[in-house]
Amino acid sequence: MTKLKITAGPYTFDARLETEKAPATCASFLKRLPFESQVVHVRWSGEGVWMPLGDMNFDVGYENHTSYPAPGQIILYPGGISETEILLAYGGVHFACKMGQLAGNHFITISSDLDKVTELGKMTLWKGAQPIRFELA
Repeated sequence: MTKLKITAGPYTFDARLETEKAPATCASFLKRLPFESQVVHVRWSGEGVWMPLGDMNFDVGYENHTSYPAPGQIILYPGGISETEILLAYGGVHFACKMGQLAGNHFITISSDLDKVTELGKMTLWKGAQPIRFELA
């Protein structure tokens, strides 16, 4: 099991890559570590934060994909109908864009401090973008 450390805003989380369920997505993401971006609050999907990544190409298709990630699950939308993005659910999410429902590859699960994931989401909603960094633990 590949473990990650995620630092987002003032919070640090332990996480694991879902290598058995999303092997291609995990392999592509591992090549980009450490991965840094900013999270902003979602516009259409509910209680989540996302990293808009434009035309970044992870060169993966759908695997272990869902439109309803649970709190603490992180999904990658590889692009197509909307831009490439990574989304972290902190509450109820129905993953979508202005064109309609999307599905993303569930490839990371946060394994510590889920209550702080909710705090990160609410902080991002009310205080704006927060830095995020993914690295090997």
